[in-house]
Amino acid sequence: MAVAVPTLSLERRLLRETPLVFACDEVGRGALAGPVAVGASVVDAASARRRVPVGLRDSKLVPEPRRAEVAERAAGWVRASAVGWAESEEIDEIGIMRALGLAAVRALAALEELGFAPAAGVVLLDGNHDYINPVSGARLPVRPVIKADRDCASASAASVIAKVARDARMVTLHDDHPAYEWHSNKGYASPTHRAAIRELGLSAHHRRSWAIADAPTLF
Repeated sequence: MAVAVPTLSLERRLLRETPLVFACDEVGRGALAGPVAVGASVVDAASARRRVPVGLRDSKLVPEPRRAEVAERAAGWVRASAVGWAESEEIDEIGIMRALGLAAVRALAALEELGFAPAAGVVLLDGNHDYINPVSGARLPVRPVIKADRDCASASAASVIAKVARDARMVTLHDDHPAYEWHSNKGYASPTHRAAIRELGLSAHHRRSWAIADAPTLF
């Protein structure tokens, strides 16, 4: 089966009416441990005329050995990109959906610091639910698009940039907690991850509010 190749069709249509198109996509929503990350990218008419980088896909469709290379090309293609984070403690405190919104707001704020204000354009958000505006405190022009990470090149760029950043973060966390094998499972459920939880309990980076396993916490 052929792999879907993202295009700039939607972005180009929107850029006839607005100077900037932003795209956001999340990584880590379903993990048991570690932060959730939201990647954000921005394109304008000039970048939308450029060819989509070779190999750019939704991050789930890019083979892991190639992701860093593709993410680097994607970051060089868009006008700017950023990754926003919400930590496991924040997920426990406010819930996963508001944590996603918080991470997205942080990513978009980083782009605004670079001179790209989301209010000046439109924000494509992968999925069918706007989780940004309930957290932002402003009415940003958010447009949820189902499968945006698959079909819209700007969202594919945000996706792979966020995926590479979060994977690197989980490898760093693995160094302090090697038993959970986050260097390979990146905080998601795996037999060895769950076995370590049953043996050792939960670390400070696990999402304690989730029904992860029948194991006590370490604190």
